[in-house]
Amino acid sequence: MARQSGDDAATVSDGAPREQAMVEWLSSLGLAKATLEAASEDASFRRYLRVTPGDAAWPYPQHGSLIVMDAPPPQEDCRPFLHVAQSFAALGLPVPEVLADDVARGFLLLSDLGSQALLPQLETAPELADVLYAQAGDWLHQLQSRGADFADTLPPYDEALLRREMALFSDWLCAKHLGLEWDSDDQRAWSQLTDRLVANALQQPQTAVHRDYHSRNLMLDADLGLWIIDFQDAVRGAFTYDLVSLLRDCYIEWPIEQVTDWAVRWFDDAPMAATQSQAQNLRWFFLSGVQRQLKAAGIFARLGHRDGKWHFLEDVPRTLGYITQLSGSYPELDWLIELIETRCLPALSK
Repeated sequence: MARQSGDDAATVSDGAPREQAMVEWLSSLGLAKATLEAASEDASFRRYLRVTPGDAAWPYPQHGSLIVMDAPPPQEDCRPFLHVAQSFAALGLPVPEVLADDVARGFLLLSDLGSQALLPQLETAPELADVLYAQAGDWLHQLQSRGADFADTLPPYDEALLRREMALFSDWLCAKHLGLEWDSDDQRAWSQLTDRLVANALQQPQTAVHRDYHSRNLMLDADLGLWIIDFQDAVRGAFTYDLVSLLRDCYIEWPIEQVTDWAVRWFDDAPMAATQSQAQNLRWFFLSGVQRQLKAAGIFARLGHRDGKWHFLEDVPRTLGYITQLSGSYPELDWLIELIETRCLPALSK
């Protein structure tokens, strides 16, 4: 099996037992002569490789290239990906097709959606944001309106998980990365804040949640149609969570007035938003965003210290900036906003 030369080939390790297992599995599918190259980076132990035809008969003539997902057990489990992929497809949502799998060894063969994510399109053609976000919002409406039975099969986005995620901020960003020490008043304020953010999530209508629905996990085809990827961590949780993941994206920022307008328009067509006021929906939305932004900032710090992926720390100021934009809007955030403005951001800039 041929491998691309150059920097992209560095993630394909010749001679490693896992590499050999992948080559053997692909060979069993008739892909012994195919070429492998790194396809994308992932903020986990998973990796994605693009498989292109070699000099032998190509067993998947309807696909010009394919993607191998390598999810090494025990760090990763392919079964949630398979379950969500099948369920999303049954709901009419656009996801990659699973062509073959070896769950025991953690390999999946997927249709190739290309390399064009939503993020660079938004960066180079921001005038398309309205139509592209409307399309992404429509997929969420479809998931929530048709996916009640599917949601019941998912693990709950419960108090324990919410607290574990927010602890990433205190443990990995504040303590590990920035070396901040919290006194008893800080600890008390943090406990009160996380209590309120947990309550904010659990009191919302519960639905199927992608859990990482943003511009790097939405792919564009040639007709600017969106496809959904990286959905294996789906849970049953707050109905505003995916919307705030999309509109308060860690990788691209829009004015808060524009975000609010997009959110209100989305709520106008969301059945789960109809039983409460727009003010309540927006409160749920922005506070769900705070919970997610705390988690994301902690994950970015962990990716640096644990995995050597230091470039993710470049996105922390933007991520925390979403929280400081809420100054004066929600008094329960006052301590957190002061912490970010006076201690976190100055320390990050050093």
